[in-house]
Amino acid sequence: MRKFRINEQLLYTLLSIILGFLVGAVILSIAGFNPIEAYSVMIQGVIGKPRFIAWTIVYATPLILTGLSVAFAFRTGLFNIGAEGQYIIGSMAAVLVGYFFDGPAIIHIPLAIIAGCLAGALWAAVAGLLKAKFGINEVISTIMLNWTALYLSNFVTTIDGFRLPNSEASYSIKETASIGISFLKPLVGTAKVNWGIVIAIIAAILVYYIIFKTTLGYELRAVGYNKHAAEYGGINVNKSIVISMAIAGGLAGLAGVTQVLGVSHKITILAAAEGYGFDGMAVSLIGANSPFGVLLAGLLFGGLKYGGSKLQTIGAPPEVVSIVIGSIIYFIAASSIVKILINKFKVKGGRKNG
Repeated sequence: MRKFRINEQLLYTLLSIILGFLVGAVILSIAGFNPIEAYSVMIQGVIGKPRFIAWTIVYATPLILTGLSVAFAFRTGLFNIGAEGQYIIGSMAAVLVGYFFDGPAIIHIPLAIIAGCLAGALWAAVAGLLKAKFGINEVISTIMLNWTALYLSNFVTTIDGFRLPNSEASYSIKETASIGISFLKPLVGTAKVNWGIVIAIIAAILVYYIIFKTTLGYELRAVGYNKHAAEYGGINVNKSIVISMAIAGGLAGLAGVTQVLGVSHKITILAAAEGYGFDGMAVSLIGANSPFGVLLAGLLFGGLKYGGSKLQTIGAPPEVVSIVIGSIIYFIAASSIVKILINKFKVKGGRKNG
């Protein structure tokens, strides 16, 4: 039965992706562009050269990790809308350690990674604690924490000794904190290829293991299914809520870590959020909140984001990519509505027959 549900969900997802691309094709046709040519340019922009593949992976890595963050929380009955803020806090902590700490790479890199993960976890745990102790909805608290994280990061970036003079950015991390892969430079050129994708894959495996193969995962899922039944069964519900949010926050913080240690090497004063956390929600939805589904959905998003930028070469608007992504999300949501309606009709039909 579970295999059937998985296959059914996969079918809905694939159908939604196809329909999303069809909507994009219609928009391109209306705008006077050949959709086949446009999509060919996008595909070539993703897999045409090793450098393009590398950039696609670079774009996908933080989306996979924020997607895992949202998916983990959702699997345990929580809505982590705060992945964006946790991403920002993780980035800030990693840059602080990457710049101010001196030491060999074998110590420096793990220390920066741990700092970013812990910072994201603690930031998310605040929302978990507010829900567990005071019943404050995590959607409200995480949204507010997103803005708090943004302005806190901006404030820290302006501190003398950390801010690069005459700029809107911090000093760059030391070379010993970088996770870039230098030996691939001759192959991928300017693409900032790094070990982040390996970290993301390991994170996906760990999330799967924790959720489905451990006692902790069983308890967290039980709380997500029915917290009253879980409490009756002897599970500490409040503790589970805080732990779940902390793990989700650590994953989003890890996304920020991979971005600053592998790509940007610094943080900047932001006028608005970069959107990795919000895109992570879409990645989680398309991936059906499955760790490996999120991994594939993140790569799809990375390909659309980077490949879509190549549409400018034929004069087509790159905003078509956003329309495709939005359409995919809409059709996935619509498929859920259809399934709910079908189930309701089945229940009503069963009652009438009874």
